[in-house]
Amino acid sequence: MTSITERNAQTINRFYNAFSTLDAEMMATCYADNVQFQDEVFSLSGKNDTVNMWRMLCAATISNPEALKAWKLTFNDVKTAANIGQAHWEAHYLFSKTGRNVVNKIDAVFTFNELGQIIIHRDSFDFWAWSRQALGLPGLLLGWTPFMRDKVKATATQGLAKFVKKA
Repeated sequence: MTSITERNAQTINRFYNAFSTLDAEMMATCYADNVQFQDEVFSLSGKNDTVNMWRMLCAATISNPEALKAWKLTFNDVKTAANIGQAHWEAHYLFSKTGRNVVNKIDAVFTFNELGQIIIHRDSFDFWAWSRQALGLPGLLLGWTPFMRDKVKATATQGLAKFVKKA
């Protein structure tokens, strides 16, 4: 019989193994319907919105041969206890808006329901480091400001809305 902590570790491993192959549908199986997702750019409620974000990000990579060539995801330090967990992951990718190479280093924390599904997923990363890579000089000069963070959030939210409308 699998313990609760082993089951939750399996969920994290399944999530990142699916993400490494850009399989948003398998990632979706790791989330509960009432999941809350938050990172430096997105703040999403519910499985539909959260999974659509991953679908959008995966589709942008899959549809661009150069982006697909650059894509790499690694993860480690998976730890779980009772209904919580954490992991560190790194994504190597081309940022779709600029075509610039990014290596984003992210720490994730999770809360799980009684079925081992993720109900809270929080990713944190150094936004300024990300913006310098993704946006170049504007990110270097303004990436630390609330103005730039708000602009990136607004652009990402609009992009997700367009993606969902097309789907």
